[in-house]
Amino acid sequence: MPSDRDAILQAVSSAVLAVTRHLSVREVLQVIVRSAQRLLDARYAALGVPDDDGSFAEFVAEGLTDKQWEAIGPLPRQHGMLGAMLRDGSPVRLPDLRKDERFEWWPKAHPVIKDFLGVPIRDGDEVLGIIFLANKRGGGGFTEADQELLTLFAAHAAIALTNARLYEHSRELAMLEERNRVARELHDAVSQNLFSLRLSAQAAGALLDKDPGKAAAELDRVQRLAGEAISELRAVIVELRPAELDRHGLSETLRKQVRLLDRLHPPLVVFECGELPPLAAEVEVAVLRVAQEALHNALRHSGAETVRVRLACEDGTLVLTVRDDGSGFDPSQPQRGLGLASMCDRAESVGGVLTVESAPGQGTTVRMEVSA
Repeated sequence: MPSDRDAILQAVSSAVLAVTRHLSVREVLQVIVRSAQRLLDARYAALGVPDDDGSFAEFVAEGLTDKQWEAIGPLPRQHGMLGAMLRDGSPVRLPDLRKDERFEWWPKAHPVIKDFLGVPIRDGDEVLGIIFLANKRGGGGFTEADQELLTLFAAHAAIALTNARLYEHSRELAMLEERNRVARELHDAVSQNLFSLRLSAQAAGALLDKDPGKAAAELDRVQRLAGEAISELRAVIVELRPAELDRHGLSETLRKQVRLLDRLHPPLVVFECGELPPLAAEVEVAVLRVAQEALHNALRHSGAETVRVRLACEDGTLVLTVRDDGSGFDPSQPQRGLGLASMCDRAESVGGVLTVESAPGQGTTVRMEVSA
């Protein structure tokens, strides 16, 4: 049976991995909350990051359904016990939160909280947030040992949260720099061709009645210039491939993402991969994006218990399949928010084909085939 030390190391590892997988601050918060909930076997867990306006910039919780969240209403403000913890910056452990003088009220739809354990997440003197647990499943309330364990976890969570913030900031800077670089690339590589294309089109229009032969020659030039512009654009787009593909390749990048999604979401997410030949850069990008979109759909919309991702090479054809056992849908009916057109476009952009098989109650299979 794993020790508390092993359990906290595993929980901290999940939070740290969330940062190394380039997730947002909110997703890192979700990993921290879920890890703490499992670590101390609590019915409810939440984490709030305060803002400067008396509310919370981020607030995530575990143990509540979407309908419960909707019924509860707006996010809590910095009052009552949460406000006191932000002001004092000290842990709080109570056998019954409702009997403490700092408790004020909660909304009508709020679940009843009895035993309570709250710990600040600190970076030096700054309180980054509050993590709290309620209603220990085994009964008996939270112990002093539980408080020590959560305090230790919160110290490591502070590192993960700080790193996530730094990553988001660096990503914003990198995106700005990349946008400027792409603008320069587009200007240098494409603008001259587009300018020439426009002049040739104007010349063809002017010659159409006077000299059809010369007009046809100008139209041939228009076609050639358009082809060159498209090639230049594709070259720039390929350069925008995710950095993970350069570091790990398609199969390992997808494997890592599936492993993380399996930790973050209730369904079991499984990845299978056979031996793959070297792939063109644009093919890797297209396959990765289709897989990400299909996974997003399966995890957010299908209600599946299991999602299987398979990548294999069959007779010179690279085949990606994302299959779930969820609610399915009728492909003949218009679908909103599933990104099916986007996935088809990505597949077709590299000469591939995308098919979607689904039926109500029968799950969904997304399959992409492209020459390897």
